[in-house]
Amino acid sequence: MYFKHSLFNLYYEKYGNMDKVLIILPGWGDNRLTWNYFINNFKQYFTIYIFDYPGFGNSSFPKKDLTINDYAKVFHDFFQTMNIKNPIILGHSFGGRLIILLSTLYRQKFHKIILMDSAGIKHFSFKKTLKKYLYKFLKKFKFLFHNQDKYLHKLLCIFGSSDYQKINPIMQKTFINIVNTNLIKYIKNISSETLIIWGYNDLETPFKDAIKMNKLIHNSYLIPIAQSGHFPYLDYPSLIYNILYEYLKDDITPLLFQ
Repeated sequence: MYFKHSLFNLYYEKYGNMDKVLIILPGWGDNRLTWNYFINNFKQYFTIYIFDYPGFGNSSFPKKDLTINDYAKVFHDFFQTMNIKNPIILGHSFGGRLIILLSTLYRQKFHKIILMDSAGIKHFSFKKTLKKYLYKFLKKFKFLFHNQDKYLHKLLCIFGSSDYQKINPIMQKTFINIVNTNLIKYIKNISSETLIIWGYNDLETPFKDAIKMNKLIHNSYLIPIAQSGHFPYLDYPSLIYNILYEYLKDDITPLLFQ
């Protein structure tokens, strides 16, 4: 199914037909398929909505370069149009960015929030800053080369991150807009009860971010996943399912006796 918006057509799928709603927001570059294990196990308890972001899966490419605020606005409009009120929401990595903005800047009400290896805290890195300015400096000399595109591509291979290089060129400016946005000032304003699940060995969003979020979000609980990296739900699906079930069982148990 598609939610048609002025910025892009958002592809989503709906599973189950229960009163309580569970929203799943995948990470950047992921799509709904990586969450099939959890959808199949939870659709008997919830109505589940899961999405493909623009440029990934079945969603169209955006009509312009986007910011994280643009993404959040589309999802806010989706909730309003679909009349989804007070859902449980789970976000992995980039999905966590959306939750942070939706629950604070857009004041979207959530019954419970689950942040899994969430992005949103930007760290200063001298090495990355040096690479960025060196890249910009060297780009100025493209006029010296007959094949400027080849020169620029070579610079990108040397200085661009692996995530940046893997995405479609149409999405690269959007990617830069997103990763350069620091959401730290919003995190402390999250008021919903929040479960934070984090791979202890995460190299993309380090575990210190989990500790920081846990301190900033007043009503939050942190569960570290030992031996896991950025994708604990793929590394240990059964463990993560059991954690989620225990956390959500007060919302599930009454349904077992219907």
